[in-house]
This record gives sequence, structure tokens and C-alpha cells, in this order.
Amino acid sequence: MFIPEDVQAEELGAEARQELRGLPKTLADEVARNLVMIGRTVDEDPELAYKYAKVALRLASRVAAVREAAGIAAYMAGAYAEALSELRAARRMTGSSEHWAVMADCERGLGRPERALQMAGADEVKELDKAAQIELRIVAAGARRDLDQLDAAVVTLQVPELNSASTNPWVARLRFAYADALAAVGRDDEARDWFGRAAEADTTGETGAAERVAELDGLDFTDALDPDAEDDEDYVEESDAGSETESAELDDADDEAEVAAADVVEGDEPVGDAKD
Repeated sequence: MFIPEDVQAEELGAEARQELRGLPKTLADEVARNLVMIGRTVDEDPELAYKYAKVALRLASRVAAVREAAGIAAYMAGAYAEALSELRAARRMTGSSEHWAVMADCERGLGRPERALQMAGADEVKELDKAAQIELRIVAAGARRDLDQLDAAVVTLQVPELNSASTNPWVARLRFAYADALAAVGRDDEARDWFGRAAEADTTGETGAAERVAELDGLDFTDALDPDAEDDEDYVEESDAGSETESAELDDADDEAEVAAADVVEGDEPVGDAKD
């Protein structure tokens, strides 16, 4: 796998680098650079990130940070069985349930929503921080919807954290999931309100809540990067240019008429049929 020369092992987090210290220096650096590439590519190109993860696994499968990174990359790439396997391995190595919500969502991805719900009620949930607990609740609501339990999905998300003043990303995600669940049961007015509140909390536009508000309001949301939108813009510009040309031609005609009228006033021979 190609790794750009500017990618340095030092870019990897200190905790992960510490885990790699048991490896020979050259090998540790190579593994670190692959892990850095996972971080660089996982959001934009998860399939590519997963390829880097496989290289890292081949080099250092006994390192927990490698198994964890591979699990997240596989999850983002939609390889749920592989993701679940790697995250389980990382959990056995570290004893941490940090990625419990991701593991539960893998169960959903594998068509096992009942297992996701079991995980949502397990003792491991008590070990999670607030963000992970909210993510798990969103996963549980999704599992309810997978089972066609739409009203139960709404109830699952009715928690005090919906009104949190926190600026953490999980606030927008929770509100969006709640709004989406409301929309699924036909409570459109409430859904519109919560999509709006999700948009207010979503400073990065991650959830797409603003688009959902526009959709419910019957508005067209135009993507400035959409090639079709650019074509429309070009058409408008061409139309404006055409209008300007026509306007200039009309102005020239008006000027000629004024000159002709002035000639008549001064007693000169009128032009063409105006002699009569």
C-alpha cells in the first residue's frame, strides 16, 4: 500500500505509539504510518482505510490499537462481521468496552437486531461515558425500527439529554435520531421541530438536519457542489448575458429613433417610409 512521504509515525497518538514500543523500531514505524493512513482516509474513503488496516493487521495483529483501528475501519467500510471480530479481539486485550455501541451496531448490520438490544441492556453499558451511552441508545432505537417497532423506537430516544445544553456532537445526533423516529410514525410537526433543534446543535452539518427541515418545509435544498446545479447556474448566466445583449440592441434602436426624430424637428428629410 502506498503511503505518502509526509506521513510520519510521530503523527500517531501517544497511547497507540506506546503499544507499539514492543516491536522493532522499523516495524513499529511502518505499523504506525499505516495507522495514521487509516485515520486520514477512514471518513472520505473507508474502503481504502480498511486496506491500510489489513496491512497493519498483517504486521502486528497482537497489538490492541491495531485490532481496534482495523475494527473501526471495517465498520466504516460496511464489513460488519470483520469489524465485530476485530473489536471483540481488542476488547479481550484491553478489557475496555469503549466500542460497545459500534459492536451493537455491527449486530444490526448483520441482521441481528435482537442481539443489539441485548447489548443495550448489558452490564457493560455502565462502563461507558455519556457519548457512548447515547450512541448505544441510538443503535437500540434503530434496532427497534429494524423489528418494525416504530413507537418503541420513539420511546427509546425520549431521554432528558434531548434538552442538553452541551455542544458535544452526540446532542445533534440524538436529536436527529429522535426527529427521524417521529417522522417514521407520522408525527411530522414534532419531527420538524426536532430536526430544527438538531440543526441548531449540528455546527459541522454532520447529520444533514438542515436538509430535512427544508424537505419538510417543501423547499429545494441546492448543493453548491452539485454539477447539475452548476449547469443551471451557467444557464442563468447565459440567459442574463442574452438579456444584456437584447437590452443593448434595444438601446441602440432607441438612440437611432431619437436621432431620426431630431432630424425631422430640424427639417431634414425623414428616413424611409416616414416621408409621408
